[in-house]
Amino acid sequence: MTTIPGERTPDWSDERWQMRARSWVDAQLSRAGRRVTGLVEPRERPWSLVWRVPTDDGPVWFKANNPGTVHEAVLITALAELTPDRVLTPIAVDPGQGWSLLPDGGESLRDVLARDSDLAHWERALPGYAALQLASAPHADELVVRGVPDQRPEVLADLFVELLDDRAALLIGAEGGLSPEMHERLRAEVPSYAQRCRRLADIGIPATVQHDDLHDGNVFAGRDGYRYFDWGDASVAHPFGTLLVTLRAVADARKLATDDAQLVRLRDAYLEAWTDRYDRRTLVEAADLAIALGPVSRSLSWRRALDTAAESRAEYAAAVPGWLEELFAASPLQPTV
Repeated sequence: MTTIPGERTPDWSDERWQMRARSWVDAQLSRAGRRVTGLVEPRERPWSLVWRVPTDDGPVWFKANNPGTVHEAVLITALAELTPDRVLTPIAVDPGQGWSLLPDGGESLRDVLARDSDLAHWERALPGYAALQLASAPHADELVVRGVPDQRPEVLADLFVELLDDRAALLIGAEGGLSPEMHERLRAEVPSYAQRCRRLADIGIPATVQHDDLHDGNVFAGRDGYRYFDWGDASVAHPFGTLLVTLRAVADARKLATDDAQLVRLRDAYLEAWTDRYDRRTLVEAADLAIALGPVSRSLSWRRALDTAAESRAEYAAAVPGWLEELFAASPLQPTV
């Protein structure tokens, strides 16, 4: 990734960086027969800078990722090749700098649900996402080689141990961080966690791209079907880990109990894509395991997202230890004890 001299990561506020990025956007739009017609509208987070760029053919979106999420540029390129009907096709991508330029995707599933809260919208959206995962599974090794994080069950327990050694990221003993007692409790959980990872791997459902933040704000709902975006948290992992965030987001939005039948409906709509390969009992077991193991994946993705010196990272730092504590919380589809 290209940086300002002397800096480990790009300084998105630096005028030289902005001029270089704007020149790139202009050049890519010119190649596409479009031109900028107004001022860009920026939105900055520790993990990315996004510009809404007005053009003579509607808005486009420029995104610059930080080092921890830079693989997104590689991944959206790969997905556009593998499943072009499930994602937006980039106008341009610069994987080395972590830059991407995307067309506007229209309204989101969140917009649709604000007008019509019927869960049938999710029941239609999830099979398409499952199809994307199935199409990507044969390319899992290639995606890892190209830089997509490897969080498959076979390595996840080791990543958990490594994460527990990162005392700075876990804020042990600090405000918003893990207490020393919780840290020790998590260490004691490692053998059980590793055993569950082995069981999940042994079931044999192939790893693939796993979005890890699939909520209604990250799904476009257009006339041509559902398209899935914002892949900065993604990894190569067990596909069913997706259900952790998706089902929790639905449960939170609707104030549902963790074992509500509506959540079971959504799980089953998603799992349907694998029923020609595995029986229902096996799929449900794998889903329960993947959901229960998922908080480590979420903690890892947050640590990557906050791989920056930006002062704004402090606002989100508690997410890394916070997700680890979720290992002891009730999972979707499992009754609260």
